[in-house]
Amino acid sequence: MNINLPNFNMKNLVKEAGSTISRVVQLTEEKLGTTERTEYDIHFQNLAERADVTKTWTEKIVRDTESVLIPNPQNRVEDYIFEKIEKSKPKRLSNLEHLALDMIEAGGDFGQDMPYGQALIKVGQAEQKLGQCEHDFIATSGICFTQPLRKFLDGEMKTISKERGILETKRLDLDACKNRVKKARSMLGQQAKDGISPEAALEQAERDLRVAQAEFDRQSEITKLLLDGISTSQASHLRHLHAFIQTQVRYYKQCSDVMDQLQRDLANLGGPTPYAPLDLQDAAKSSSIGGGIGGNAPRGAGNHNSNAGHGQKPNQSMPIHVNTDQMQRARVLCSYDAKDHTELNLNANEVIFVAECSPVNEDYMYGKQGLMKGLVPRAFVEMLDEEQDVTL
Repeated sequence: MNINLPNFNMKNLVKEAGSTISRVVQLTEEKLGTTERTEYDIHFQNLAERADVTKTWTEKIVRDTESVLIPNPQNRVEDYIFEKIEKSKPKRLSNLEHLALDMIEAGGDFGQDMPYGQALIKVGQAEQKLGQCEHDFIATSGICFTQPLRKFLDGEMKTISKERGILETKRLDLDACKNRVKKARSMLGQQAKDGISPEAALEQAERDLRVAQAEFDRQSEITKLLLDGISTSQASHLRHLHAFIQTQVRYYKQCSDVMDQLQRDLANLGGPTPYAPLDLQDAAKSSSIGGGIGGNAPRGAGNHNSNAGHGQKPNQSMPIHVNTDQMQRARVLCSYDAKDHTELNLNANEVIFVAECSPVNEDYMYGKQGLMKGLVPRAFVEMLDEEQDVTL
């Protein structure tokens, strides 16, 4: 029985092992500071540092974006494998689409002529549309943002890392040649060793040094050109980021349109408990007010909750009794648009005069703004002179 063994070149093996040991010794001496080291110039160091920062943050951004688009890590691994073997990714139903199917099926079982069954079917159909919008958003975001950034990492950054590795090897070779030249000069005047005179050894070491220096300089220029290209890459990444934001805007706009239509459909169903559509503008204004004055409660404004200004207004059919002779200054915390003719328009940081209504209202005060008079939400003003009344 003939067994073909690979041919080992023992001389090459020993040579490579010796070279590896020498390189380890050289790196150790550099760490300990016992040997000279060729340093890169400041410009190159800045370029290399910027490349490292770009690589680190690009990897994090890609990883975080993929986590947002596909929260399930198992699905992300599957997609990565299918991408590497160049096969189409599996079609999965999102959580929204699973919810939609169950709602539609439940609505059919409960009865399509029953209010609850009709509402479930309408909501399920809307959730299906939201699921499709989500699929489109994920696919488009991958094309316009994550894939170009990952291509940059797998292509340009790997090339830069490879060339920097070659440059580091050239630097180590250059330093080794410098050490050999230094050693050969120290041997001048001594007897020949192994049939080679010290002068011949010095000449050979200097020749090797010139070659190593030339190779180092050439590799340094190649690496610098690649590192300079990071600026162009970041400009490209900015365009991809803009495209990603536009994709997000379109996605949320589509979702908003679907929900607006769903609200109209639910309101049209009627039934014993009809759906009351949510006014998104009022909800957004309420949210901004709550965030704008949180932690800075008006002083001297009496007890009120965070929704003050949207509470019960004084009955407009009843006359409002106000003692205008005893008014106080107040600063407007944030702008406010009057809801009707009984209220004042307020601008942030302006100073107006206010007084309590009679009877006292928990949410509103009576305000005077120049020649204009009307109601102002209590939560939007901060009293400036609580102890000193102002006589108008």
